[in-house]
Amino acid sequence: MNVFSVEKIAKRYGPRQLFTDVSFGLEKGQKTAIVARNGTGKSTLLKCIAGVEKPDSGIVTFNKGIRVGYLDQNVVMDSSRSVVDEMLDRDDPVSAAIKAYEHAMAQHADERLMHAAVERMEELKAWDHEARVKALAHRFGLRDLEQPVNTLSGGQQKRLAMAKVLIDAPDVLILDEPTNHLDLNMIEQLEEELNTPGMTLLLVTHDRYFLDNVCDEIIEMEFGKFTRYKGNYTWYLEKKAAADEVREATQQHLRGLMKRELEWVRKMPRARGTKSKSRLDKFEEIKADATRRFDRDEVKLEVKTDRLGGKVIEARNLTKAFGSKDKPESYKPIVAHFSYSLKRGDRIGIVGPNGIGKSTFIELLLGRMKPDQGTVSIGDTVVLGTFGQLMPAFKEDQRIVEAVRDIAEVIPLNKGKTLTASQLLERFLFDKEQQYQQISTLSGGERRRLYLCTVLMKNPNVLILDEPTNDLDIPTLNALEDFLLDLDICQLIVSHDRFFMDKLCTKLLVFQGEGVIKEWVGSYTELREMQKAESGRLKAESATRTTKTASQSLAVTSAAEITKKKLTYAEKLELQRIDKEMPKLEARKEELLAIMAAGGTDHHKMMEHSIELEKATKELDRMMDRWLELSERAG
Repeated sequence: MNVFSVEKIAKRYGPRQLFTDVSFGLEKGQKTAIVARNGTGKSTLLKCIAGVEKPDSGIVTFNKGIRVGYLDQNVVMDSSRSVVDEMLDRDDPVSAAIKAYEHAMAQHADERLMHAAVERMEELKAWDHEARVKALAHRFGLRDLEQPVNTLSGGQQKRLAMAKVLIDAPDVLILDEPTNHLDLNMIEQLEEELNTPGMTLLLVTHDRYFLDNVCDEIIEMEFGKFTRYKGNYTWYLEKKAAADEVREATQQHLRGLMKRELEWVRKMPRARGTKSKSRLDKFEEIKADATRRFDRDEVKLEVKTDRLGGKVIEARNLTKAFGSKDKPESYKPIVAHFSYSLKRGDRIGIVGPNGIGKSTFIELLLGRMKPDQGTVSIGDTVVLGTFGQLMPAFKEDQRIVEAVRDIAEVIPLNKGKTLTASQLLERFLFDKEQQYQQISTLSGGERRRLYLCTVLMKNPNVLILDEPTNDLDIPTLNALEDFLLDLDICQLIVSHDRFFMDKLCTKLLVFQGEGVIKEWVGSYTELREMQKAESGRLKAESATRTTKTASQSLAVTSAAEITKKKLTYAEKLELQRIDKEMPKLEARKEELLAIMAAGGTDHHKMMEHSIELEKATKELDRMMDRWLELSERAG
């Protein structure tokens, strides 16, 4: 069943015609990605389909009753309201009732207010929706529904935006760069969410593993045409290569035919009959097809790197934490007693969940933040280049070429070669006409490309790349990867792009929490395989422990061992009880989430499940803290 159709839509942005005469449709359950270069209008096309913007011409038609969810590429939330208020940001009685109930629960309201909130939930039969809100929040790692939105990290805000889109169980999801700012674990979880059968999906993303794992169709916008490829990203690459070969062969044939026809045109007398006129018209058609350009302009990256000495960046006993140990609830260690020496030729990836301190770690290495203990020293020959998540504040009314000339008029390359600012911009796919447009006309991806240009033109020999893949198109990513592979300099890379990390990094610094950073020699995919195997092993061991009786557990540890490990007999019993109860509580929590997500249960039961889930989550957090304390003392 066709869920929506796009008919001959077109859109112009300022002096640029983004797309014209675009027509296609999606069937129920189809998962389609649009692939194109930056600046071709992918994001604008999604906005036109979602109804956020109006096309200049053409129509978009959705089947009657179809619910549409849209996720914008740029998620910026600066409100001081709570997570639950943001998730239910709509003017309807059910949402208002759920917000009042959640606030009453979180603030331990008096019995009168609590009763009124429950009565309103009963009256509106809002328990199913409340259960879905809570289940989505937990699934996307949003534990504190009362947390102010403006205190969330970029990744947490993206997760909140995704949860908000999914609340109403839309029939069609339109997602613009959904993996930007998400950590690797959350990307893998999102893949599972979007692979739900029957969900119709239209998205734009540069994440090539994500395209492979989620999409069953790729639509390519290139040379002014829409070409559809049935299959995932790998299939698309294979079929595209075959199509390119056919097109090149056809071009060769047409060029030969044009050459023969051109000889006929030159030999023909001036007075031509009707047949000659028809053949001449046909020649013009052949000429147009034979001379049509299908060359793909590629980003050409080249820099001159100064010699890098033996000393690059050295960290000794580096320690940094936020908060105070006297207040454990606010104390957050970022790095603890970390020593490491970066060397020339290193390509090191930094991985870990959002909010664990990767960007803070970079700030410490660059000397922009002072550590609590330890030192960071940078070699005398180091020329740093930093390509960060946040772009510099370009002047919106400034011409593109002027932004580059402000840094340098002439850029030195290897072997004595030089480039002017205009020539350098051409290598980054800004043609001479576009160079004199204002920066305000650039798309998000084009701005990232301009930012990359300004970083590399400084000829760094140490590159710090913090989420470099965000908003860059796939051709630019391929060019950047090949360029970085050929550079004999030191590179430190923070990225959630698994393909990018696998291709570039020879080792990883893995943030494990509580200030612990471990080195992993190998790719990210190999690390994940090891982590999944370890997780499976721990779950199996935990399940085995739950079958043991208290007497068997007691027999394992003698009184002498208890004394040696500095645990009292009562504490040893407590540790055994926690080992036994935590897996059961985890299982009950997962069961409650599944029940609430399914909905349809008696409303009183749903309220009971919601309260039980709150208690189970808090009890698990308490037990985990206690388990860590006792285990550390036990060695």
